[in-house]
Amino acid sequence: MTAPPPEQRPDRPRRCFVIGPIGNSYAAHGSPERAAYEHHLEVFEEVISPACEKFGITALRADGIASPGDINEQICRHVIESDLVVADLSGGNPNVMYELGLRHLWGLPVIHIGEDGQLPFDIASVRTIKYQRTRTSLAGTRRRIESALAAGIQDGFELLTPARVLRAIQPGAGPAPERPPARPPGREGGGDLPGLLDDCASVEDGLDGVTGQLAAISGAIETVGTLAERSGAEALDLLQAGAPAIARLAAVSRLADALRAPAGELHALTRDFSARTAALDSGMRTALGLVEAAGPEERDEGNADFLDQLVSLDEEVRAALSRLAALSASAGRMHLLSRHLREPVRDLSGALRQLRSAVTCMGGWAAAARGLLPAAAG
Repeated sequence: MTAPPPEQRPDRPRRCFVIGPIGNSYAAHGSPERAAYEHHLEVFEEVISPACEKFGITALRADGIASPGDINEQICRHVIESDLVVADLSGGNPNVMYELGLRHLWGLPVIHIGEDGQLPFDIASVRTIKYQRTRTSLAGTRRRIESALAAGIQDGFELLTPARVLRAIQPGAGPAPERPPARPPGREGGGDLPGLLDDCASVEDGLDGVTGQLAAISGAIETVGTLAERSGAEALDLLQAGAPAIARLAAVSRLADALRAPAGELHALTRDFSARTAALDSGMRTALGLVEAAGPEERDEGNADFLDQLVSLDEEVRAALSRLAALSASAGRMHLLSRHLREPVRDLSGALRQLRSAVTCMGGWAAAARGLLPAAAG
């Protein structure tokens, strides 16, 4: 996937891809999800699309793509290959920020808009057309987009910070190259100079935290599993010895007391783990996009280590999930024996839900990483 070279681009934009929140068109009327859908559809149909039409530009949202195929691939292609992108940054939607990062990297025309008070801090320094949810404000927003289009068509759209940093150029230094290099000029050959992944240091720090948390989760699962196995052996011995119900109940109560603390700790660990992976998702997708944009021939050993780490983490967290699922199922059956087990069983079930959420997120990273590793290409 490559952006069209300058000589193949039209003199003025013809296609505009609009990225931003869309909402749920199938949500119940009166629900927040349906209200969000109606609002953003109005912004698209009454503000962005008319502003583009004034200059002969056709605007399109992701939900307007008619051709069959992989929606994620289609969106990425439109983000990179469209002549223009208008990005509605209201609420800092992670998918929107990822798509915007790809567009910034290529240094192609983009206009930022967003609802006043709903803009993420990270891009606060970038000039953004702000609007409010009133007819008057939206009409004014359309006019400001028209002005931005007119200025961009006449004078050119200036590269934003990420593209300038990657290309080591200053504003107004001339047209962008066909494709940004993996490193700014002067970094060829590597050495001790920072490479692509050094620009993603925050993501690496986050991965270190994820790795530490996963080790703690695995340890807690092992503790719970050991306790459950011991209790199972004790219960079997009592059953074979014909022990009375009161003796077996006492054994179950001892198990509940032993499980209460580690099960509660496991629930807390997985809750924090799920929150950390969710917080990392946007930056991780951006980092993976940077690695992909570099091209196989320009990726260094650090890139491969980064991708390998994502794959390894995915395998480790799936192994932990499998072990926890088995424990949770076993404990779920046992809680019928005594009310004393209900609290630790609830904690184990909650931990399982949190870990499944994290696995979904990390599985997406690993799938992208596997597609970029050299072995996958061969």
